[in-house]
Amino acid sequence: MENKRLNDLATEAGIASEYINAYGKPQAIPVEIRYRILEAMSTDIPVERPVSHLHASSLPNVKVVIQGQRVTLPLADTNHYQWQIYTEQGKIFHGHCQLQLTLPTELPQGYHTLQLIPEEHPETHSRQHSIQLIVAPERCYEPEAITRGEKLWGACVQLYTLRSENNWGIGDFGDLKYMLQELTPRGGSFIGLNPLHAIYPAMPENASPYSPSSRHWLNIIYIAVNQVEDFNYSDEAQKWWHSAETQSKLQQVRQAEWVDYTTVMTLKMAALRLAYPQFKFRSDNDPQQIAFRQFVTKGGKNLYSQAAYDALHHKLYEENNVYWGWPVWPEEYREPESDAVKVFCYSHPQEIEFFLWLQWLADTQLAECFTVSQTNHMPIGIYRDLAVGVAPGGSETWCNRSIYCTKASVGAPPDILGPLGQNWGLPPMNPHVLKAQAYQPFIELLRSNMRHCGALRIDHVMSLLRLWWIPQGETADKGVYVHYPVDDLLAILALESQRNRCLVIGEDLGIVPEAIVDKLRDRGVYSYKVFYFERNDKGEYRSPDEYPTQAMATITTHDLPTLRGFWQSGDLTLGETIGLYPDKALLADLYSERKRCKQELLASLNRHGYLPEELSTVNTLSSLQKSIPSVQTEHPMSTTINQSIHHYIAHSACALLGLQPEDWLDMERPVNIPGTTEEYPNWRRKLTITLETMFADVHINHLLQTIEACRKQSS
Repeated sequence: MENKRLNDLATEAGIASEYINAYGKPQAIPVEIRYRILEAMSTDIPVERPVSHLHASSLPNVKVVIQGQRVTLPLADTNHYQWQIYTEQGKIFHGHCQLQLTLPTELPQGYHTLQLIPEEHPETHSRQHSIQLIVAPERCYEPEAITRGEKLWGACVQLYTLRSENNWGIGDFGDLKYMLQELTPRGGSFIGLNPLHAIYPAMPENASPYSPSSRHWLNIIYIAVNQVEDFNYSDEAQKWWHSAETQSKLQQVRQAEWVDYTTVMTLKMAALRLAYPQFKFRSDNDPQQIAFRQFVTKGGKNLYSQAAYDALHHKLYEENNVYWGWPVWPEEYREPESDAVKVFCYSHPQEIEFFLWLQWLADTQLAECFTVSQTNHMPIGIYRDLAVGVAPGGSETWCNRSIYCTKASVGAPPDILGPLGQNWGLPPMNPHVLKAQAYQPFIELLRSNMRHCGALRIDHVMSLLRLWWIPQGETADKGVYVHYPVDDLLAILALESQRNRCLVIGEDLGIVPEAIVDKLRDRGVYSYKVFYFERNDKGEYRSPDEYPTQAMATITTHDLPTLRGFWQSGDLTLGETIGLYPDKALLADLYSERKRCKQELLASLNRHGYLPEELSTVNTLSSLQKSIPSVQTEHPMSTTINQSIHHYIAHSACALLGLQPEDWLDMERPVNIPGTTEEYPNWRRKLTITLETMFADVHINHLLQTIEACRKQSS
């Protein structure tokens, strides 16, 4: 009986009992795993609690509906009620009901309040019900250029990889602005970015943009210091800037092959601490002071908590570098509302304001970049990336402990290439707390990340339907899928997308359940199509016109090899070197499969007319295929094949095309190797040349000119 109650409770909580694995077979979940996830979900749901008690009343605290659809809410009793809907716009709808309430179909989009008042005892507040009513559009926003049928293209960059003559050893918002200005006249419609989320000023080497401290605020390392007015106005800052020691360090970090996060952050923090007093000299009616205060006011408690976290973390980590995050801080600092934290904030107001100022600088510079893109009439401009989660010890979990289940982490179940699965070390959001908070954390997350951009990529978009939860201390194969209220979340996504005029792209790679494919398409979320994976059952690469329109096509991603790396099997060789493939038979199969991929790739290029004439005859192609080097050789991808693949994907039917500068530069090394931490310097590899040199290169300009022509032909 006890086990049945636990199983019922787990099922009601959305914890799956089985799933279809990577081999297409049903895979049962051990009951112990389901119980552990149930316990991790909330201490407020003890295992002996009856299932029916999961819900406080027959009426939910939040109801999400699609505008214009007829929706009826059943009532639990036979009482007569008055109902009133107070819309966000200030209009009031009202009426009477019994047994059920049919909502007006003419409700405007927005966040409204529905009140139910019993007619027998209208003065009895205890019997009144108040519901958050969210009315959403059917689809997400799409730019006018796309609805007109235009085929847009842009560059997808990891911002930190950019080299320039002016940056401080890491790509910054100054580089982004420059690149936007250079891409516009070449026909580019956007620059896609890695997540810009706040990381850790005190621990800059923790550099993964997909394991941030907070997804609400920005990584201050991207501030272009030379574009900060108060840095240029400060005599002290300029003296430091022109010193031989500073210039020497700047040259070292600019010329370094890998991003030296520690030195870069040290230089930037030194410069900005010298500039901050200059900002403080500004009068209260100075436009920048006014803008700063408005930013702080609008950011509210969430922003203040971020600054308090960064200031406190900076102090504690300097004292002892074991204090990597709040779970291991001295106990008195682990709760943001504790007396010790309040004392710290009271006694360090300037330090907290300094970190508030840094967030304002970063936000202002990103806004300026977006303004440049819009002034230049780019249809999208900036396309941001929302990570699937946050680090367990960062500011977001410190500030909103109730929404995150820190006794579990998310990842992916075992598949063919990863037989042990993946554990990303990110605590999941609790879907029940999310709903209890009327989805406010999700709404705020979208608003934070739809600022200053025309498109948002949602990493692992399947998380809106389900996430693979792994109990604390277990390996990734000991996990289970937990379901989320996908229809509500997609409706809210559409509402915020329309309000912020922000296109939505869902990264739908990996195991994609059929249950979400149609939902994403119908809600106007754009799919993500990677050239390497777009092959039919025969192994042939799909022709450009077989790609779906409501999608973004790309050759590769930050988790996959570059074109050159793919062609030379550099990812497999590197993986073998660092021990990612202990199964030698599997590795041999991967090498053989890569060789077949390259042969099919050449055949597809030839079949669709994308190989130049001298390589396009069957005889020449056959000989070319036979002469494809064995995977052990150092034979590089040729310029001809590189450009042919660019031309091929540029003719894709997808409305969007994102290309990586690494492939324009014929680079081999990846920026990230999934499943590694110390084995490879992830998130540190730079581009091989500066932006100035790249946009002056005749061959690259010719390639971009051809891509623009191909996209116009496809429109």
